[in-house]
Amino acid sequence: MQERKFADEPARLAALRRYEVLDTPVETPFEKITKLIQTVLGVPISAVSLIDSDRQWFKSIQGLEVRETLRNVAFCDHTIRTRQPMVVPDARRDPRFSGNPLVTGAPHIASYAGVPLETPDGYNIGSLCALDTVPRQFSDAQVELLQRFTALVVSELELRRIAERDQLTGALTRRAFFAEIDKSLLRFDRDAQPSSLILFDVDHFKAINDSHGHAAGDQVLHAIARCCDEMLDAGAALGRIGGEEFGILFPALSSADSLAAAERIRVALETLRIDHVPPLGVTASFGIAPIRADELESGRRMARADVALYAAKRTGRNRCCVSESVAFGASNAQSAA
Repeated sequence: MQERKFADEPARLAALRRYEVLDTPVETPFEKITKLIQTVLGVPISAVSLIDSDRQWFKSIQGLEVRETLRNVAFCDHTIRTRQPMVVPDARRDPRFSGNPLVTGAPHIASYAGVPLETPDGYNIGSLCALDTVPRQFSDAQVELLQRFTALVVSELELRRIAERDQLTGALTRRAFFAEIDKSLLRFDRDAQPSSLILFDVDHFKAINDSHGHAAGDQVLHAIARCCDEMLDAGAALGRIGGEEFGILFPALSSADSLAAAERIRVALETLRIDHVPPLGVTASFGIAPIRADELESGRRMARADVALYAAKRTGRNRCCVSESVAFGASNAQSAA
């Protein structure tokens, strides 16, 4: 049964993507592991490598200034086809790798040791690897050490996954949502892919807590997140920024389309009736920040969406306002600062 999983590439890719880690920024726990591998094993290069459909992407890498390679040249693509560590003492004499451009050219890989990153459900999504530019034998003790560090990498991925979801609403946490913004900025910088960031805040939420209690307030937040989630297409991300404030990131969406999407959600929340005695209704105010080429930093983009959100609240609430554009909703339109 376990070995069948080597042939189930769609399921393996699904297991990888459940971690939502591809194209995320550098993170300290993974950097610490690769730096330790580099030091303890005495290798110039070490990496946490994840094997996507057609590329090898590095969550962390020491010794090289790259973030990805083609999958068909990746040593780690061979590692994920086994449950055991893969050791290559001399890549120049190994028929699998002797003609590999990473061996014949820069960075001139001559030896390799890698351990598959096996998920709890048995899929190999990548590897933790150590590489050298000279032939060498990796001892049994060194390979065992690499295996122990590999278990730490998988644990970090699992912890990262757990920490990404807000327990009350099921939305992404603030940290995880910022990571999604960072990924959208990377995609724009690399492929010019547009995206729109929407922040919305529940109107008069304090009054709900004061009048009906915090349990009712929690019920409202859960219902809002569920309503939004049901309306989002695959690829869009919903996050809870804090308290009663949420964010939505729409990939590949223009400014006009994102305004229309925000308006659909605004209307859906306005008509939502939350099961309570008496039934509760809510409205929300929305600020929209389409991506801009001169603003490829998540904090600045959030600030611009927040300005638009404040404009929506200042001009009557229950409305959508596009950054540096006009408001749209229950009342007259006004421009955002």
